[in-house]
Amino acid sequence: MTLALPQNELVLPKRRHPALQFLILQPLGAVGLLIIIAMMVAALFADYVAPYDPVAVDFAAMLTAPSFEHWLGTDSFGRDVLSRIIYGARTALAVGFLSSFAGSFLGAMVGVASAYFGGRIDLAVQSFLDILLSFPIIVLAVVVVALLGKGRMLGIDFNLIVAIAIPILPRVARVVRASALAVREMPFIDAARAAGYSHTRIIFRHIAPNVAAPFLIMLTAFVAQAILLEASLSFLGLGVTEPTPAWGLMLSGSAADFYREAPWMIVFPGVAISLSVFAFNLFGDSLRDWLDPKLKV
Repeated sequence: MTLALPQNELVLPKRRHPALQFLILQPLGAVGLLIIIAMMVAALFADYVAPYDPVAVDFAAMLTAPSFEHWLGTDSFGRDVLSRIIYGARTALAVGFLSSFAGSFLGAMVGVASAYFGGRIDLAVQSFLDILLSFPIIVLAVVVVALLGKGRMLGIDFNLIVAIAIPILPRVARVVRASALAVREMPFIDAARAAGYSHTRIIFRHIAPNVAAPFLIMLTAFVAQAILLEASLSFLGLGVTEPTPAWGLMLSGSAADFYREAPWMIVFPGVAISLSVFAFNLFGDSLRDWLDPKLKV
Protein backbone atom coordinates (compact mmCIF):
# COMPACT_ATOMS: atom_id res chain seq x y z
CA MET A 1 0.00 0.00 0.00
CA THR A 2 1.45 3.35 -1.03
CA LEU A 3 0.64 6.71 0.49
CA ALA A 4 0.20 9.65 -1.87
CA LEU A 5 1.18 13.14 -0.85
CA PRO A 6 -1.63 15.66 -0.60
CA GLN A 7 -2.02 17.75 -3.73
CA ASN A 8 -1.50 21.03 -1.87
CA GLU A 9 1.72 19.94 -0.12
CA LEU A 10 4.90 21.42 -1.56
CA VAL A 11 7.97 19.26 -2.00
CA LEU A 12 10.99 21.42 -1.27
CA PRO A 13 14.07 20.79 -3.40
CA LYS A 14 17.07 19.30 -1.65
CA ARG A 15 19.50 22.02 -0.65
CA ARG A 16 23.03 21.77 -1.90
CA HIS A 17 26.02 21.95 0.39
CA PRO A 18 27.18 25.58 0.86
CA ALA A 19 30.61 24.76 -0.61
CA LEU A 20 28.97 23.27 -3.70
CA GLN A 21 26.70 26.30 -4.02
CA PHE A 22 29.73 28.57 -3.88
CA LEU A 23 31.47 26.62 -6.64
CA ILE A 24 28.37 26.75 -8.85
CA LEU A 25 27.34 30.34 -8.26
CA GLN A 26 30.85 31.81 -8.13
CA PRO A 27 32.79 30.20 -11.00
CA LEU A 28 35.57 32.82 -10.93
CA GLY A 29 36.00 32.24 -7.21
CA ALA A 30 36.19 28.51 -7.91
CA VAL A 31 38.99 29.14 -10.42
CA GLY A 32 40.87 31.21 -7.86
CA LEU A 33 40.34 28.55 -5.19
CA LEU A 34 41.63 25.87 -7.57
CA ILE A 35 44.83 27.84 -8.18
CA ILE A 36 45.27 28.40 -4.43
CA ILE A 37 44.82 24.70 -3.70
CA ALA A 38 47.36 23.83 -6.42
CA MET A 39 49.85 26.26 -4.85
CA MET A 40 49.29 24.79 -1.40
CA VAL A 41 49.74 21.23 -2.64
CA ALA A 42 52.93 22.18 -4.49
CA ALA A 43 54.25 23.94 -1.38
CA LEU A 44 53.41 21.09 1.00
CA PHE A 45 54.84 18.37 -1.25
CA ALA A 46 57.68 20.39 -2.76
CA ASP A 47 60.18 17.70 -1.75
CA TYR A 48 58.40 15.26 -4.06
CA VAL A 49 57.17 17.63 -6.77
CA ALA A 50 60.31 19.66 -7.45
CA PRO A 51 62.62 17.89 -9.91
CA TYR A 52 65.85 19.32 -8.42
CA ASP A 53 67.29 20.65 -5.22
CA PRO A 54 66.42 24.40 -5.28
CA VAL A 55 69.75 25.45 -3.76
CA ALA A 56 72.01 23.00 -5.62
CA VAL A 57 74.53 24.87 -7.76
CA ASP A 58 75.49 23.43 -11.17
CA PHE A 59 77.93 25.68 -13.02
CA ALA A 60 77.84 23.36 -16.03
CA ALA A 61 74.16 24.23 -16.53
CA MET A 62 74.35 28.00 -16.04
CA LEU A 63 71.71 30.02 -17.93
CA THR A 64 70.30 26.95 -19.64
CA ALA A 65 67.22 27.75 -21.70
CA PRO A 66 63.93 25.91 -20.98
CA SER A 67 64.20 22.30 -22.14
CA PHE A 68 63.00 18.81 -21.29
CA GLU A 69 65.73 18.58 -18.67
CA HIS A 70 64.97 21.97 -17.10
CA TRP A 71 61.40 22.90 -17.99
CA LEU A 72 61.75 26.57 -16.98
CA GLY A 73 65.50 26.87 -17.50
CA THR A 74 68.21 27.62 -14.95
CA ASP A 75 69.59 30.77 -13.37
CA SER A 76 73.11 32.20 -13.34
CA PHE A 77 74.19 29.60 -10.75
CA GLY A 78 72.73 26.66 -12.64
CA ARG A 79 69.84 26.25 -10.20
CA ASP A 80 66.59 24.93 -11.64
CA VAL A 81 64.05 27.76 -11.93
CA LEU A 82 61.01 25.46 -11.67
CA SER A 83 62.27 23.92 -8.44
CA ARG A 84 62.93 27.33 -6.94
CA ILE A 85 59.45 28.54 -7.91
CA ILE A 86 57.86 25.47 -6.31
CA TYR A 87 59.84 25.91 -3.10
CA GLY A 88 59.24 29.66 -3.29
CA ALA A 89 55.52 28.93 -2.92
CA ARG A 90 56.30 27.78 0.62
CA THR A 91 57.82 31.13 1.48
CA ALA A 92 55.06 33.11 -0.22
CA LEU A 93 52.19 31.21 1.38
CA ALA A 94 53.77 30.99 4.84
CA VAL A 95 54.53 34.70 5.02
CA GLY A 96 51.28 35.60 3.27
CA PHE A 97 48.97 33.60 5.52
CA LEU A 98 50.77 34.33 8.80
CA SER A 99 51.14 38.07 8.23
CA SER A 100 47.61 38.44 6.87
CA PHE A 101 46.11 36.50 9.78
CA ALA A 102 48.15 38.42 12.36
CA GLY A 103 47.33 41.83 10.89
CA SER A 104 43.67 41.00 10.25
CA PHE A 105 43.09 39.44 13.68
CA LEU A 106 44.70 42.31 15.57
CA GLY A 107 42.96 44.83 13.34
CA ALA A 108 39.60 43.17 13.94
CA MET A 109 40.11 43.23 17.70
CA VAL A 110 41.13 46.89 17.62
CA GLY A 111 38.19 47.78 15.39
CA VAL A 112 35.62 45.96 17.53
CA ALA A 113 36.96 47.36 20.80
CA SER A 114 37.14 50.88 19.38
CA ALA A 115 33.53 50.72 18.15
CA TYR A 116 32.23 49.16 21.38
CA PHE A 117 33.79 51.58 23.89
CA GLY A 118 33.49 54.69 21.70
CA GLY A 119 34.13 58.14 23.15
CA ARG A 120 37.70 59.16 23.82
CA ILE A 121 39.01 55.64 23.37
CA ASP A 122 37.56 55.50 19.86
CA LEU A 123 38.91 58.95 19.06
CA ALA A 124 42.43 58.06 20.26
CA VAL A 125 42.45 54.74 18.40
CA GLN A 126 41.19 56.29 15.17
CA SER A 127 43.78 59.06 15.38
CA PHE A 128 46.54 56.47 15.70
CA LEU A 129 45.11 54.50 12.78
CA ASP A 130 45.02 57.69 10.71
CA ILE A 131 48.75 58.09 11.29
CA LEU A 132 49.42 54.55 10.06
CA LEU A 133 47.09 54.99 7.09
CA SER A 134 48.90 58.16 6.03
CA PHE A 135 51.84 56.01 4.91
CA PRO A 136 51.62 53.96 1.70
CA ILE A 137 51.53 50.28 2.59
CA ILE A 138 54.89 49.46 0.98
CA VAL A 139 56.60 52.47 2.61
CA LEU A 140 55.31 51.53 6.06
CA ALA A 141 56.45 47.93 5.57
CA VAL A 142 59.92 49.08 4.50
CA VAL A 143 60.19 51.37 7.55
CA VAL A 144 59.13 48.63 9.97
CA VAL A 145 61.43 45.96 8.56
CA ALA A 146 64.32 48.46 8.50
CA LEU A 147 63.72 49.26 12.18
CA LEU A 148 63.27 45.66 13.29
CA GLY A 149 66.04 44.19 11.16
CA LYS A 150 66.07 40.54 10.16
CA GLY A 151 65.18 37.93 12.72
CA ARG A 152 64.17 34.30 12.37
CA MET A 153 62.11 32.24 14.79
CA LEU A 154 61.41 28.54 14.21
CA GLY A 155 62.68 28.88 10.65
CA ILE A 156 60.30 31.77 9.86
CA ASP A 157 61.25 35.37 9.13
CA PHE A 158 59.37 36.70 12.17
CA ASN A 159 60.29 40.36 11.70
CA LEU A 160 59.24 40.22 8.05
CA ILE A 161 55.82 38.92 9.09
CA VAL A 162 55.48 41.73 11.66
CA ALA A 163 56.53 44.33 9.09
CA ILE A 164 53.81 43.15 6.68
CA ALA A 165 51.15 42.70 9.39
CA ILE A 166 51.44 46.26 10.71
CA PRO A 167 50.29 47.98 7.48
CA ILE A 168 47.40 45.51 7.25
CA LEU A 169 46.16 46.20 10.80
CA PRO A 170 44.69 49.73 10.36
CA ARG A 171 42.95 48.86 7.09
CA VAL A 172 41.17 45.89 8.61
CA ALA A 173 40.40 47.84 11.79
CA ARG A 174 38.59 50.55 9.81
CA VAL A 175 36.37 48.09 7.93
CA VAL A 176 35.56 45.96 11.00
CA ARG A 177 34.87 49.07 13.09
CA ALA A 178 32.26 50.24 10.59
CA SER A 179 30.44 46.90 10.87
CA ALA A 180 30.82 46.79 14.66
CA LEU A 181 29.26 50.26 15.02
CA ALA A 182 26.09 48.97 13.38
CA VAL A 183 26.04 45.83 15.56
CA ARG A 184 26.60 47.87 18.74
CA GLU A 185 23.22 49.58 18.28
CA MET A 186 21.29 46.31 18.02
CA PRO A 187 18.75 45.49 20.78
CA PHE A 188 20.50 42.26 21.79
CA ILE A 189 23.61 44.27 22.76
CA ASP A 190 21.49 46.45 25.04
CA ALA A 191 19.94 43.29 26.47
CA ALA A 192 23.39 41.82 27.14
CA ARG A 193 24.43 44.99 28.96
CA ALA A 194 21.22 44.98 30.99
CA ALA A 195 21.89 41.35 31.94
CA GLY A 196 25.19 42.43 33.45
CA TYR A 197 27.49 40.66 31.02
CA SER A 198 31.12 41.76 31.04
CA HIS A 199 32.64 43.83 28.24
CA THR A 200 34.82 40.90 27.23
CA ARG A 201 31.83 38.57 26.86
CA ILE A 202 29.82 41.09 24.88
CA ILE A 203 32.73 41.77 22.52
CA PHE A 204 33.72 38.15 21.91
CA ARG A 205 30.30 36.44 22.16
CA HIS A 206 27.97 39.00 20.62
CA ILE A 207 29.83 41.54 18.47
CA ALA A 208 32.81 39.63 17.05
CA PRO A 209 30.74 36.78 15.48
CA ASN A 210 28.54 39.35 13.72
CA VAL A 211 31.51 40.99 12.01
CA ALA A 212 33.03 37.68 10.89
CA ALA A 213 32.01 38.17 7.25
CA PRO A 214 34.02 41.37 6.60
CA PHE A 215 36.88 39.90 8.64
CA LEU A 216 37.07 36.79 6.42
CA ILE A 217 36.88 38.89 3.28
CA MET A 218 39.68 41.19 4.42
CA LEU A 219 41.75 38.22 5.61
CA THR A 220 41.55 36.58 2.18
CA ALA A 221 42.15 39.79 0.27
CA PHE A 222 45.22 40.74 2.28
CA VAL A 223 46.90 37.38 1.70
CA ALA A 224 47.44 38.57 -1.88
CA GLN A 225 48.71 41.93 -0.60
CA ALA A 226 51.05 40.18 1.83
CA ILE A 227 52.49 37.94 -0.91
CA LEU A 228 53.13 41.01 -3.07
CA LEU A 229 54.72 42.86 -0.14
CA GLU A 230 56.97 39.91 0.67
CA ALA A 231 58.13 39.75 -2.94
CA SER A 232 58.74 43.51 -3.00
CA LEU A 233 60.74 43.49 0.24
CA SER A 234 62.78 40.49 -0.90
CA PHE A 235 63.45 42.23 -4.20
CA LEU A 236 64.74 45.27 -2.29
CA GLY A 237 66.95 43.07 -0.11
CA LEU A 238 64.87 43.63 3.05
CA GLY A 239 63.03 40.33 3.07
CA VAL A 240 64.10 36.75 2.49
CA THR A 241 67.81 36.29 1.83
CA GLU A 242 69.81 33.83 -0.24
CA PRO A 243 69.85 30.92 -0.67
CA THR A 244 66.21 30.60 0.48
CA PRO A 245 63.95 30.25 -2.58
CA ALA A 246 61.62 33.25 -2.82
CA TRP A 247 59.87 34.70 -5.84
CA GLY A 248 60.83 38.30 -5.15
CA LEU A 249 64.42 37.30 -4.52
CA MET A 250 64.53 35.50 -7.87
CA LEU A 251 63.76 38.79 -9.62
CA SER A 252 66.68 40.64 -8.05
CA GLY A 253 70.42 40.23 -8.22
CA SER A 254 71.75 38.39 -11.22
CA ALA A 255 68.29 38.18 -12.85
CA ALA A 256 68.48 41.89 -13.62
CA ASP A 257 71.95 41.45 -15.12
CA PHE A 258 71.02 38.57 -17.43
CA TYR A 259 67.50 39.54 -18.42
CA ARG A 260 68.51 39.79 -22.08
CA GLU A 261 70.39 36.49 -22.26
CA ALA A 262 68.01 34.62 -19.92
CA PRO A 263 64.58 36.33 -19.80
CA TRP A 264 63.06 33.20 -18.20
CA MET A 265 64.80 34.16 -14.95
CA ILE A 266 62.40 37.13 -14.69
CA VAL A 267 59.34 35.98 -16.62
CA PHE A 268 58.47 32.81 -14.72
CA PRO A 269 58.86 34.16 -11.14
CA GLY A 270 56.85 37.20 -12.23
CA VAL A 271 54.12 34.93 -13.57
CA ALA A 272 54.07 33.01 -10.27
CA ILE A 273 53.62 36.24 -8.27
CA SER A 274 50.94 37.57 -10.62
CA LEU A 275 49.04 34.28 -10.70
CA SER A 276 48.99 33.93 -6.92
CA VAL A 277 47.82 37.52 -6.39
CA PHE A 278 45.22 37.07 -9.13
CA ALA A 279 43.92 33.86 -7.53
CA PHE A 280 43.53 35.33 -4.05
CA ASN A 281 41.86 38.46 -5.42
CA LEU A 282 39.41 36.36 -7.43
CA PHE A 283 38.59 34.22 -4.43
CA GLY A 284 38.32 37.22 -2.11
CA ASP A 285 35.94 39.10 -4.43
CA SER A 286 33.78 36.01 -4.89
CA LEU A 287 33.74 35.39 -1.15
CA ARG A 288 32.58 38.96 -0.61
CA ASP A 289 29.72 38.49 -3.07
CA TRP A 290 28.84 35.19 -1.43
CA LEU A 291 28.78 36.45 2.17
CA ASP A 292 27.19 39.85 1.55
CA PRO A 293 23.39 39.41 1.30
CA LYS A 294 23.06 42.81 -0.40
CA LEU A 295 25.06 41.53 -3.38
CA LYS A 296 23.18 38.24 -3.73
CA VAL A 297 20.72 38.01 -6.58
